[in-house]
Amino acid sequence: MTTNQKTARIAGLLYLAVVLTGIFSLAYVPSKLIVWDDLATTYHNIKASESLFRLGIVAGLSCYLFFLFLVLQLYKLFEPVDNGWAKVMALLAILSVPIYFLNAQNQFNVLSLLTDNNLGLSLEQIKSQVMLNLNQYDNGMRIVHIFSGLWLFPFGYLVYKSRFLPKFFGILLMMGCFGYLINFLGNTLIADYSTLGISKYISMPATFGEIGICLWLLIFGIKQKQSGR
Repeated sequence: MTTNQKTARIAGLLYLAVVLTGIFSLAYVPSKLIVWDDLATTYHNIKASESLFRLGIVAGLSCYLFFLFLVLQLYKLFEPVDNGWAKVMALLAILSVPIYFLNAQNQFNVLSLLTDNNLGLSLEQIKSQVMLNLNQYDNGMRIVHIFSGLWLFPFGYLVYKSRFLPKFFGILLMMGCFGYLINFLGNTLIADYSTLGISKYISMPATFGEIGICLWLLIFGIKQKQSGR
């Protein structure tokens, strides 16, 4: 196995870890615990399933650690294709990691509210503070998703230009960049954007592009003959 082929397979494995931990922490755990328009139910769900909430925090932090190492592998793989675009891809992707880690503080605040009996707050105040911190975390994820989208454009461009990966995935990834940005603007500018039901469709190119390139790297790797320069 060549060095580049090994790099591609490692990138695919890391990408799979990102996808799995991301789905668990960003989709599964919130769907089981959080009811955004019901403060009391959300509090009781988290209180009753505190271990699941804690596991979600660990999975989220792990997701972005895996993502950091993924980007380093992708930079190594695509640097010969176009050094400038590879640097832009890596920079935009890496910026999301410290932002996520800082944002995770809101989740730890929720744990403190659930476990610290010396805060001097009433039960209703604790419930309100729990929901406030969850909303703060959700707002922080919108900032994270700006960079989750922006890095996909240079990534997609490099995939398209590489000649050792299917161009189709490159197109999907570049489209996915705009999907993230459209959803960010929609959520920011339109109060009831989430009720319109269009965000999941706008996110589809990114979803199919990222999962597709993940599986392709993991299963097939790259074509042996490269002509990126």
